Amino acid sequence: MSESLSLAARAAYILRDNSTGLITKASPTLYPHQWSWDAAFNAIGLATVDLPRARLELDALFAGQWRNGMVPHIVFDPAADGYWPGPAQWQCARFNEDAPAAPATSGIIDPPVHAIAVDRILAVAAAKGGREDELTLGWAAHLYPKLLAWHRFLARDRTDKSTGLITLFHGWESGTDNSPRWDIPYGNVLVGPDLPAYTRRDKAHVSSVGQRPTDREYDRYLWLVEEAKEAGYDAGLLRESGSFQVGDVLFTAIYAAASDLLASFAARLRKPDDAAELKDYAAQARAAVFCHVDEASGLAADVDLRTGSWLRTETVAGFAPLIAGGMPRYLRQRLVTLLTGPRWAGHPALKWPLPPSTSPCSPAFNPECYWRGPVWPVFTWLLTWALHRSGEHALAARLRETSLEQLGDETYAEYYHPMTGAPLGSLNQSWTAAAALDWLLDGEAA
Repeated sequence: MSESLSLAARAAYILRDNSTGLITKASPTLYPHQWSWDAAFNAIGLATVDLPRARLELDALFAGQWRNGMVPHIVFDPAADGYWPGPAQWQCARFNEDAPAAPATSGIIDPPVHAIAVDRILAVAAAKGGREDELTLGWAAHLYPKLLAWHRFLARDRTDKSTGLITLFHGWESGTDNSPRWDIPYGNVLVGPDLPAYTRRDKAHVSSVGQRPTDREYDRYLWLVEEAKEAGYDAGLLRESGSFQVGDVLFTAIYAAASDLLASFAARLRKPDDAAELKDYAAQARAAVFCHVDEASGLAADVDLRTGSWLRTETVAGFAPLIAGGMPRYLRQRLVTLLTGPRWAGHPALKWPLPPSTSPCSPAFNPECYWRGPVWPVFTWLLTWALHRSGEHALAARLRETSLEQLGDETYAEYYHPMTGAPLGSLNQSWTAAAALDWLLDGEAA
């Protein structure tokens, strides 16, 4: 069997083994439920081998959508237990009437990559043609109102009026939980004396506790859940009381790109008013990202909305303008040069020339700890997708090929040590396998 066939077979087996028949668990044991942006990436990978299963993945996720349009960051599998905080801690239906009674969900959000997933699934179906293409187009048209409601929720309830950036009330909402980009706002979170007692189970699923956030960080994470419950998961109330409020450039950039794609699909469905509305969302989000590029570093900067301060730590989120798209070529080239240069993927100590989650030149860099340094294949996939979309085909292909070399050990880890290449976090991670399958499909097409 060729190397690429072996990689594809192993990735497909992982997605099959992590499936419950309805959802794909984010990982075999550490993450036994359905995470929102994981599900979107998983659907992209599933589309390469099983279009009906890819469609079902997103249908299952959107079954947990709230009446106000919010797509929660976790839809809980009632057959799985042992994850903290679980449904009994979130109690969303008790605190907010928009939350569904079933399935149980969390009360916060994840980056809106879902329209990107639908666009990719439609492209795979179109290439196959025939009945699958017809079924997939009908499925996407049926899902479209839910996607539109999700984008409208973000425009209405989460867009900060002063910066134009999407507001987050928890670092988990960024998908980059313990990234040093959040050190300052997390540092201002004061944990109350009535934080419920809890036992961490995540540390039992990794080879070293240094790969996971600290206990002190976890106290803050769970205290923010208590704050959200106290506010009834209401964005308006959290703007008044939340101790963590940030404008996230990466989340906003993903929203811009996804809104562009959803606008194109709305036009295809002959919904010109919706298309115009979504194009406006995309333009405003893109402008907000571009307005927060730090001139000195060239990277986009998040904003602490409680103080108005820019958060300038060198993390991969700084490349948000590449993901948003629509940059003038000279500005895009500046970011591309930075991405491939010695502060990032070109750093001489790296095992593979791939961008780590935090710059090795940053004082905050920690090569084995979650989002503080390791290389995340799923984020590399997002970069390759965005670079290809903006015409940077050679760099996208190079990152893709290097990433597949990185995955050659077939552990499909959650993240990788940037200097040694060692697999870290959870092994057999679904979205890592999904990214590999999509990259391999691109290679097959090429």
